[in-house]
Amino acid sequence: MSDQSPGTGGDTGLGGFLRSHRARITPEEAGLPTPSGTRRVPGLRREEVAQLAGVSVDYYVRMERGRNLNVSKGVLDALARVLRLDRTERQRLFALARPTSTRRRPLPPQRVGPGLQRLLETLTETPAMILGRRLDILATNSLARALHIDFDALPARERNMARYVFFDEAARELYVDWPTAARSIVAGLHLYVARHPDDPQLAELIGELSLHDKDFRRWWAEHDRHRHIQGMRRYHHPLVGELTMDLEALTPMNDPDQLLALYTTEPGSPSRHALHLLASWTSQPESSDEPGSADPRQ
Repeated sequence: MSDQSPGTGGDTGLGGFLRSHRARITPEEAGLPTPSGTRRVPGLRREEVAQLAGVSVDYYVRMERGRNLNVSKGVLDALARVLRLDRTERQRLFALARPTSTRRRPLPPQRVGPGLQRLLETLTETPAMILGRRLDILATNSLARALHIDFDALPARERNMARYVFFDEAARELYVDWPTAARSIVAGLHLYVARHPDDPQLAELIGELSLHDKDFRRWWAEHDRHRHIQGMRRYHHPLVGELTMDLEALTPMNDPDQLLALYTTEPGSPSRHALHLLASWTSQPESSDEPGSADPRQ
């Protein structure tokens, strides 16, 4: 029996979740005898997961194919134990296996508080932005817009970090290591879906990204949420050249679904100098009729 049977579960549903997680567990880690010979699949086979979870192979196969409804809590608990899921991954398993029967309603719009907005405006030498649900861009300062793109000028639906990273060709040129940056975006969406599995706007976003980008489809199917939004980012900016920045993401106390993203540079570094140069350009008027004015990019 092939471990790659197609089914209605799909790589972004329960089947993909189970396949990706059993691929990460070796027989030795699961307490099984060390297999002899060459194994055709990484991690655990389906019959091994079924054995360890105490269910029939046919029952488990139907789960991976999305054909088994009303999975009991006991079976899901057993699978979570076998696959060594943490709390967030366990919540995701339950959400995929036992979707709510109630009509999914859009979540209320998010608003940036006045204190956070004022803080954003005071950060004149640090690119900063506030991300909301689904990595929506709620607010940016001028340096963040100069570093990435003027999100405020985009239609509201397009103000989203995932759409920007995967759909904007300029983003692929901006990030020196685009795959690493993109995979951190995927991990961020996985973290969010664990908290809001019934968000219809998230389902729309994931569907759109999966339809139009093969990299996103592959990375989303891996269900890897352990990459972090925080960390080093390297840019090749069209105006100031190379930039190496550290990205920190802070959560406001009054809204756990918001993140304050700050991009910092090492004092005295070439990146700090380049960022100061970018800041000086963004502080100047876009055009001037006064004598002697010139485009600083020339």
